[in-house]
Parts: sequence; C-alpha cells; structure tokens
Amino acid sequence: MSISVEPQNADISLGSAHEPPKLILTTLLNLAHGIDHLFLLIFASAVSAIAQDFGFSNWEDLMPYGTWAFLMFGLGSIPCGRLGDLWGRRQMMLIFFFGMGAAAIGCACAQTVVQLTVGLTLIGTFASIYHPIGIPMLLERSNNAGATIGFNGLVGNLGVALVAILTGFLIKYFDWRAAFLVPALLTLVCGAVFYWVCPKESEPPSKRIGGAKVQLSGRMLAKALAVMTAAAASSSVLFNVSTNGNAQLLSERFIGVIEDPSTLGFLLAVVYTVSSFAQVVVGHLISKFPLKPFFLLMVAAQIPVLIFASMAQGWWLLFSLLLLMVFIFGAVPFTDVLISRYVDDRLRSRVAGMRLGISLGLSSVGVWALGPVVKSVGFANGLLILALFSITTACILTLLPSAKDEMLTITRSKVEQN
Repeated sequence: MSISVEPQNADISLGSAHEPPKLILTTLLNLAHGIDHLFLLIFASAVSAIAQDFGFSNWEDLMPYGTWAFLMFGLGSIPCGRLGDLWGRRQMMLIFFFGMGAAAIGCACAQTVVQLTVGLTLIGTFASIYHPIGIPMLLERSNNAGATIGFNGLVGNLGVALVAILTGFLIKYFDWRAAFLVPALLTLVCGAVFYWVCPKESEPPSKRIGGAKVQLSGRMLAKALAVMTAAAASSSVLFNVSTNGNAQLLSERFIGVIEDPSTLGFLLAVVYTVSSFAQVVVGHLISKFPLKPFFLLMVAAQIPVLIFASMAQGWWLLFSLLLLMVFIFGAVPFTDVLISRYVDDRLRSRVAGMRLGISLGLSSVGVWALGPVVKSVGFANGLLILALFSITTACILTLLPSAKDEMLTITRSKVEQN
C-alpha cells in the first residue's frame, strides 16, 4: 500500500544554476544548529568563572540566572514558528544569526548580574528561532527526513561538544568574556554569508502547495501531536539538565583524578562528539524499523544508565556519561521525524514552534532547579530524579500511533474518498 508524498515545488528551490551552490546553504543551516546549542551552554560551562568574577561564593547560586534563556528558548518558538510560515523562513534565519551574535557580545560586555541576565535572555530569544525554522528549511528539499535530521542533530550536538572545550580553553588563556565574544564574531560572519547565498523566497511556506506524507485522521493526529509534545517536554528536561550540569558533575566526581578545567572540558567534548554520531546512526535506521518501538528503546535504555551514573566516580562516571548521552542524543531525531511524517510543510514551523514552546518552556524549570537541587540533595539523587523523567517519557510514548494504526487510518481515508 503506497503512502502519499509531498509534491515538489520548483519555485522554492534552495539553489539553482544561477545561485551559489545549495551545499553552502545546507552547510550554513546545519552550522546554525551547532551555533544554537553552543550559545545556550556557554553560561553553564563558564558559570564557575563568572560566579567568582561577580562575587558569588558558589556556582549553584548563579545558575538560576540562566533560566530565562531557556524559558525564552521555549516560549519564543511559538511566535517564531508562526512568523516562519506566514512571513518567511529566510528572514527569520537572518534575524537568528545577527541577533545571536549581538546578544552574545552584550553578555561579554556585561558588568553586573542583571546585565548578564538580560544578555542571556536575548540569546535564548534568538536561539528559539532555529528549531521551528532551520529544520523545516532543511526538510523542504530532503528525500530522506531521517538522515537529514540525524546529520543535523550531529552538528547540533557537536556545538554542545565544542562549547565544553572552547569555553575551557578561552577561560584558561583569556577570560569568560572571550567565551562569549569569539563565537559571537564567527556567528556574525555566518550571517553575512547566509544573506549572500540564501535566495529570497517567492512566497511564504503557508501559501505553498503541499501535503503530509502520512495522512492521519484529525483525531489521531491530535493525539499524536499531544503525545509528542508531552514526551518532548519530559525528555527536554533530561537533555537540558544533563548538558547544563555535566561540566560541574565531572568537576565534582574527578577530584583527585583530573582537576584542570580545560582537560575536563576536553573529556566532556569527547563524550559529546562520540555520542553525537548516535543521531546519524538513528537517522539512517529510522526508515528501517517501526518508529514507536525504536523510540521506546532509546528512552528506556536511559534508565539503567542514569542509575549507574548516580553511583559512579572518576573514569566510570565518564563511561556512564558517554552511554547516557548516546541514548539522549539518539532519541532527539524522533520528534522532528514524526512532525515531518504527519504534518504538512505549510504548517511545520507553527506545529514545531508550539511543540517546542510547551516542551522547552517546561524544561526551563529543570534548568532553574539544577543549582538548588544539586546544592540540596547532591548529584547522585539528582540523577535518580532524571531517571524518573525517562520512565515518564517511556510511559507517554506507549500512546503513540503504531504502524498498524497508520495503515488503518490510510485505508479508511481511501475508502471514504471512494
């Protein structure tokens, strides 16, 4: 039984014979994902140095000031997704590049905690543009959504890896302000190149002709989107808390083994780099296995690893973090693949924005609570709490439509049409 596929739209091509190669634009859209995650984690990677400079006795006391960035990273996705569909994705990506660069420069120039908080909030606001805009732009001309999203996720997580080593290096040889300034300047350069190579859209996505790859009934689509949003909210807590807390976790569990910040940053970068390739592997395997059980497997595998990590020290902790990030990163592509599968391209930015707004908005509470929770109960109990989130996500995913449900819906739709 065949499944309808989106028609091709010749007037929205990302490149043509009269324009710079499409590869440059695709590269920039993928790099933007790395930039997005890198900027969001500079503060968490540099928080100890910033706390010392601003007169805080503990990094945990400064950590809640970064919450606003993650709150806006989520809530900002809603209007950004709407603007992307109704106004245009190219314009929104230009705002992303230049806004991120300017906000990071503002953080580098901050002289008070209030000024730094404003700068971080602006970073989160501009960072909210990428996921509902950049990923749909990549999928516009993709023949293999899983592979495209998998590679895009790899680049995004390499940004997570780079921030660990880059921030440690810049703090060691310069100061924490350089950790914001250097990436900001590089991002402004990327924005200038994007302006040059990205062709203007002849019409916004909402006015294009299209159709979802799998036509679910209205009731089943609503249920699938609700399940995706709930699962994404739970898993986003795990993703954001772990990536924000891993640097401090390593510092605590490696006392007496390795204590140099740049070396620990390098080790964490290795963990993120190696585990990032899980997204590429998963992206290629998604089309070969049923989505629902595959997604469940990636989430369920996180639970025993989190329990082990709560007790591990030194090199065993590093090993457990590697396994944990493999399963966390490996679970990331599924939601975007589900959206590309069930949602028409004309609506993707808005649907992605709504999903991200709810899930990331809720997960920002986890980032806010990271410092106070660690200070109160320690990392060991904190990791056990994260295991509960993985259990919750797995339970939610059991409600996703199965392959059999999809086929039954398609069959009913064809019968009704006839």
